[in-house]
Amino acid sequence: MPTQRVIIIGSGVSGLSAACYLAQAGYAVTVLEKNDQTGGRARQFEADGFVFDMGPSWYWMPDVFEKFYNDFGHTTSDFYELKRLDPSYQVYWKEKTGIDIPADMGALENLFEQYEPGSAPKLRQFLKEAAYKYTVGMNDLVYKPSLSLLEFADLRLLNGMLKMDVLTSMKKHIRQFVSHPFLIELLEFPILFLGALPQNTPALYSLMNYADMSLGTWYPMGGMRKIIDAFEKIAVQNGVSIVTNAEVTKIIANKGHVNAVITSTKTYEADIVVGAGDYHHIEQHLLPEKCRQYDESYWNKRKLAPSSLLYYVGLNKKLKNLRHHNLFFDEDFNQHANEIYTDIKWPEKPLFYASVPSITDASVAPTGSENLFLLIPVSTELTDDSEEIRAHYFNMIIERLERLTNQSIKDHIVYKRSYAKREFVSDYHSFKGNAYGLANTLDQTAILKPRIKSKKLNNMYYAGQLTVPGPGLPPSIISGNVVAKMIAKEHALNITHINNIHAEQPA
Repeated sequence: MPTQRVIIIGSGVSGLSAACYLAQAGYAVTVLEKNDQTGGRARQFEADGFVFDMGPSWYWMPDVFEKFYNDFGHTTSDFYELKRLDPSYQVYWKEKTGIDIPADMGALENLFEQYEPGSAPKLRQFLKEAAYKYTVGMNDLVYKPSLSLLEFADLRLLNGMLKMDVLTSMKKHIRQFVSHPFLIELLEFPILFLGALPQNTPALYSLMNYADMSLGTWYPMGGMRKIIDAFEKIAVQNGVSIVTNAEVTKIIANKGHVNAVITSTKTYEADIVVGAGDYHHIEQHLLPEKCRQYDESYWNKRKLAPSSLLYYVGLNKKLKNLRHHNLFFDEDFNQHANEIYTDIKWPEKPLFYASVPSITDASVAPTGSENLFLLIPVSTELTDDSEEIRAHYFNMIIERLERLTNQSIKDHIVYKRSYAKREFVSDYHSFKGNAYGLANTLDQTAILKPRIKSKKLNNMYYAGQLTVPGPGLPPSIISGNVVAKMIAKEHALNITHINNIHAEQPA
């Protein structure tokens, strides 16, 4: 039987992950990327001697990356030096001074005790429960294609899910362990980018706190782009063909089967297609209407995680009173969250995030200079994305940065670039300009997400942040694995290796 041809649309992490697994299993894989470099949101650019990661900047769950590399006979250190950050990050809270969040668990417990005497043993219990959720969630649940409830009809999984707190909110769960406002916000922070308020997010996601506080925050020296370089190298080693500047304009399908993928310059015949770009765009704009599973009303009812207003800034001086990662929670957490998800508007006093990777990695900025990345989470429903608004918020957060860290910054800016909703749409066809995919609410979990396998087309699959398991670098890696395993099972070629990749672990 001739080798089956797989066309993957999009070269983000999920697309490259799927490409690697499918090529290893013996498929002829071609990845089509609309932009001039691979990586999707994890692209990188250089300007005036500065090297800016354009999207993801947090490296959590190093075990997921290591598993991926191990599946191809590698280890993380084959591709980059991975450095654990200590402190993991810094929080500017209402006290208006920076609070280091230490990597050492003993030091972290001492920090909790400073704010709430007796909270250290409660933190230990909270993280013990979160560790269980992480083990079950990351070894079992996220590797399910989530096409049927029967996938979860396993006594071990059902027993495990009773301890996963899927019906309890994060807001309620966290307050069972701590009561001090700072500690509450510290534990709620990882879910800010999951796309819902703490009261609407299942307590299952305390597994994110385990990833944060127990597994640690890391950084690949050279920048987050090193991850994409590693994935691309593995893909090419396994025979994947990667074509950049190849935007897909149409998918040809007939009688329940995709036949070809068309770009502006070439037609690619296909036996199997994986949509690893924006799911909504691929379904609603590339497929014939009769081949779509969902209509616009379905998509408009989806709850999305935020978009982001980003700034890439180069400074001709070194900064003080900042860490590699910095969270500015000096204004009201709940007010900003409500302005993203409920009372939708441009935030009056936004929380924001500042990353200074040049503190850790001298290679990303000229000598004596600093690389500064700024992010404000905002609603996807905002329609006005003008230069005036971007300038307003930039000036606002630079002034706060200067005041809170007690230094001059604005006068030392030598490079600045903004990036927001319209770029997310133009560069990635991002649905409503979202930056993080679907919100991880209970009614958008597992089988309630857009399907990884088309109901209308027998050879059309999806991967990435709008399908299972969800947004983020580690889930995107897993998404590629899940879709590759499913393809190998349904279009049997060589499933042996993929079936052995992630043997289920005891819960």
